[in-house]
Amino acid sequence: MPVSPARKTAYEVLRRVDTGRGFAVNLLQSQEVSALKEADRRLATELVMGVLRWRGELDFQIEQLSGRIVTSFDPEVVAVLRMGIYQVQFLERVPKPAVVNDAVELTKAARKRSATGLVNAVLRKCKPPAARRGQVRFAELGPEGIDAIERAVPHWLFERWAAKEWPLFGSAETPGSAQTALRLAWASTQVPPTTLRMTGMNVDRRTLVAELAHEGISALPDEFGRFALLMKSGNVLSSQAWREGRVVIQDEASQLVAELVEPRAGQRVLDLCAAPGMKAALLAQLMERGALVVCDRSASRLRTLGRLVPSQVPSGVQLRLVRLDATRDLPFGILFDRILLDAPCSGTGTLARNPEIKWRLSMRDVVRQAEMQTKMLRNALPRLAPAGRLVYATCSLEPEENEQVVEGVLSAMPAFRKLTRAELSGEFPAWVSLVDGHGYFRTRPDLHPMDGFFAAVVVRNT
Repeated sequence: MPVSPARKTAYEVLRRVDTGRGFAVNLLQSQEVSALKEADRRLATELVMGVLRWRGELDFQIEQLSGRIVTSFDPEVVAVLRMGIYQVQFLERVPKPAVVNDAVELTKAARKRSATGLVNAVLRKCKPPAARRGQVRFAELGPEGIDAIERAVPHWLFERWAAKEWPLFGSAETPGSAQTALRLAWASTQVPPTTLRMTGMNVDRRTLVAELAHEGISALPDEFGRFALLMKSGNVLSSQAWREGRVVIQDEASQLVAELVEPRAGQRVLDLCAAPGMKAALLAQLMERGALVVCDRSASRLRTLGRLVPSQVPSGVQLRLVRLDATRDLPFGILFDRILLDAPCSGTGTLARNPEIKWRLSMRDVVRQAEMQTKMLRNALPRLAPAGRLVYATCSLEPEENEQVVEGVLSAMPAFRKLTRAELSGEFPAWVSLVDGHGYFRTRPDLHPMDGFFAAVVVRNT
């Protein structure tokens, strides 16, 4: 029997992810996936993202059911088993016979015919739990569920989070590092919310919410973002607002980082690591007029940005695209009133959205990223005009990439200082729960309906 298109596609995407030939989010937007029927596309996406979010638990189940360690299997067989166990233990409406049949056929298609008996036996032994995994709220987790959550992130990362002294901020903070680590691991298994950004400066959010509701799309104004709408249900891609470019998809924390830059009309603004360009577009929206220089080291990503962003830039903003490596001396003979350095990072604040990161990441990567980020910040600060403002940001939860970079650089550059909690909370009083005692802006996916971001606002002393 032929394998269902959804499972075949999911298997192929997972194998490409496993071999480092792409990221799931990008692969799932390919022409091949888009050409699938809607139901098949949804199932393929669910399988890929679900397997990546729960890979540690799925590997544990493979070992329990087979009596062998995962590394003893061919990688093609592991991918098939992960998909099969995920469907049995996480999805309710997928018939088990169809799961087993397609798994066996996928194993044959992968030229691993000798493993078909093992795949068949393991999946037939696999039983759905009393409560479907992934559908239990954090507060309802029992001992078995807690163990599964701990296995949802690599052991080294979970232990690191559990040993960390987390900064306190906001009334929703949870006590205890071990509890925080568990909540973060749980958050990495959840489907992240979809947030929209309104692309106009003078749009009334209530009017737009009503317009979307008329089209069967439920969205609510987000708590913090000036232009943010949190999607509740419906397909925004079918809306008139989407077709006309009046809304785009952008995580709320990403929007808040751009708002922290506070660009003013007529200023010179520099976005140093801009691709894919969502924050740059919001900077232009906030500026309305002025000069915006947008940079990235990747020529292909800069070309993509050049196709997508200009349509969102007001006519009064002069947009310039520059390819550069921000770890090297910057080739500018002018100073900028505002600078955004959204530095490349480990991405540990976005594990629910980009789950393969946690299986590729090591502590060496965190250290390597911190070294690059330090160079970037050292290069960026001298390009800041007197009384200028620079926002250093990452989507990482790791202190080596965040406060340690900022404090290390500023200690050697006394002409600059970081805004305090009182100053930042005074500028953004509605965000006081997102600013810690040291003046750092932070969001966490276990506490807020958005990605985990860090930001520091640095000014040049006058």
